[in-house]
Amino acid sequence: MQRMIEREKPDYVFHLGDHDRDADELRRDYPLLPIANVRGNCDWYSDTPLTLTFDLGSFRFFLCHGHTYGVKNHLLQAVYAAEEARADFLLFGHTHEPLLDEENGIHILNPGACGYGPRPTCAVITLGPGKTCSASIQTIES
Repeated sequence: MQRMIEREKPDYVFHLGDHDRDADELRRDYPLLPIANVRGNCDWYSDTPLTLTFDLGSFRFFLCHGHTYGVKNHLLQAVYAAEEARADFLLFGHTHEPLLDEENGIHILNPGACGYGPRPTCAVITLGPGKTCSASIQTIES
């Protein structure tokens, strides 16, 4: 993640669970960078929240790791939760598989895993004026 932060110079970072101590390290390394994180199924004894909903600009984000919504089987429960939160974006992890999709007007994004597997990935979201935005999955080069 440090490589991507240095390359992309983001205004905000989302950490979608598992190893929330990594999010704490990013906060130490980048104290002025806002970092939002949720708890994953491997974050035992953590008091980090399971979900977060918040607004950035004119967009509402719903973050979860995804294990409590069964995302390895289907996205239906997670999409319903995002709809209930009136979110524009559903961001989740857990499967370690990158995904960009849209359903019922909700941008669905799983960045993959930045430190896992043969091709580590992350996602970059660009928010424009009004409701314009773009998202892409990026490979993290070693």
